[in-house]
Amino acid sequence: MKQIHIVGINRLGLIADLTEALAQGEINIESVDAEEVGDNAVVVFNVDQYDRALQCLRDIQGIQIVTEDAILVKLKNQPGALAKVARRFTDAGISVRSVRFIERDDEFALVAISTDRTDAALALVADVSFFS
Repeated sequence: MKQIHIVGINRLGLIADLTEALAQGEINIESVDAEEVGDNAVVVFNVDQYDRALQCLRDIQGIQIVTEDAILVKLKNQPGALAKVARRFTDAGISVRSVRFIERDDEFALVAISTDRTDAALALVADVSFFS
């Protein structure tokens, strides 16, 4: 799974501009995470049409777009499930860049994990991963 990271000056209307650009391109937002970090905003999208979304967003002024591969894993929704996966990466010397819960119910959690070595990380979680 590919994630789109937007970094820009935090301003009134930024989320509206980003989501309207995607709506105009008929892009479905599957998940979004937005945070204020000092004077900046960091917004992460997972979308149904990755390449098209990049085209729609590139004309918005004052932002930088960074893309990243993420591994999608399905974990039991229980204490310690994410910790076990994180420990696998740590023991293998793989740094985790981001972790995002995409979906969650009573039984399972769908989690997107980005690392500094996607292929090696994917091999470590082959028993719980869907795809990268």
